[in-house]
Amino acid sequence: MDFGRLTPPQSGTPVTVEGDRLIVPDDPVIPFIEGDGIGVDITPVMRRVVDAAVEKAYGGKRKIHWWSLPAGEKAKEAYGEWLPAETVAAIREYRVAIKGPMTTPVGGGIRSLNVALRQDLDLFACVRPVRWFEGVPAPVKRPQDLDVVIFRENTEDTYLGIEFPSGSEEARKFIELVHANHKKRIRPDAGIGIKPVSKSATERICESAIRHALQKNLPSITIVHKGNIMKFTEGAFRDWAYAYFKEHYRDRVVTEQELWDGASAEGRIVIKDRIADAMFQQLLLRPDEYSAIVTPNLNGDYLSDACAAQVGGLGMAPGANIGDGVGLFEATHGTAPKYAGQDKVNPGSLILSAAMMLEYMGWDEAAGRIHDALGKTIAEKRVTYDLERQMEGATLLSSSAFGEAIVENL
Repeated sequence: MDFGRLTPPQSGTPVTVEGDRLIVPDDPVIPFIEGDGIGVDITPVMRRVVDAAVEKAYGGKRKIHWWSLPAGEKAKEAYGEWLPAETVAAIREYRVAIKGPMTTPVGGGIRSLNVALRQDLDLFACVRPVRWFEGVPAPVKRPQDLDVVIFRENTEDTYLGIEFPSGSEEARKFIELVHANHKKRIRPDAGIGIKPVSKSATERICESAIRHALQKNLPSITIVHKGNIMKFTEGAFRDWAYAYFKEHYRDRVVTEQELWDGASAEGRIVIKDRIADAMFQQLLLRPDEYSAIVTPNLNGDYLSDACAAQVGGLGMAPGANIGDGVGLFEATHGTAPKYAGQDKVNPGSLILSAAMMLEYMGWDEAAGRIHDALGKTIAEKRVTYDLERQMEGATLLSSSAFGEAIVENL
């Protein structure tokens, strides 16, 4: 395939798809976007750790061939655009990619590079696993009780939202339409926002959640929504989710209501739902009752960051955006430009996202080594500044030195 201004690596084999199955060769080409700001510090560390883990796990029989793609500030400088079409095409063609944090342009152009990639590649599932590593400072008494995977619908709701500013002709016409057809009265100086939620998008994020739950033998899936107020969007999300699980996985699931009526949960996944605001309290007070969450976009945005805070913050929070046959893994924090080039910040989020990527590829042995080595390094109190300042007796390491300590523990 012609990628215009970009040249693929001369060695390595593309990842392909057969049906709904990812076909990963022993020498895959993995595109990566270094990222803006601290991307220059954390992305090389991530690659060093991943290469070492793959070497340790497979003894040279497998190797990643990395392909650097332009996006963000460097792409703007080199090509005059924030997100070259060739970059999007390369990720689509090579199926699996990873990126560092990227700047959101100010003053026009693309509203968010992250959102643009998700929409251009139809990466409908934002997947955020949240777990605690022993020794990581956390604000709650028992961070180890939280071990959850959030499946956030990634293409609708606020990401597909339409807004009309206060005083605009569009807002005026919308308000007049509402006044003519509904009893609700909207103030004339209101800004207007519309959030779409569809049955088809709901069903495919539910499919992602239940496939994961079945693969990992999880006990439950919780539908999180605000359907008590927004009945035809978030309430519909809840209803469509229940209907999908019961129609397509009838013998594999049981609802919480059915349990109350005397049904057995043995060998089946419990499907339940919670109102979004109540779920924040539940995850603080009863986190061990939840294992997988499926939710519309905005709820998932709030919940994933709140959960990450319970186990030590976004510096240790991995994430992925997954569509049909394409997976883009990413650091979940920002670019922190004031620290760029200082070899200072915690690369844990991107390293753990890379471990997610390896699991997605079926390279579980390498992913497991990364989790174990990262946990051991933290337990040894050899950490970057964000953790060191909160840990008594810790040794302060740079980003690169933290990566080397992980490699030592592989």
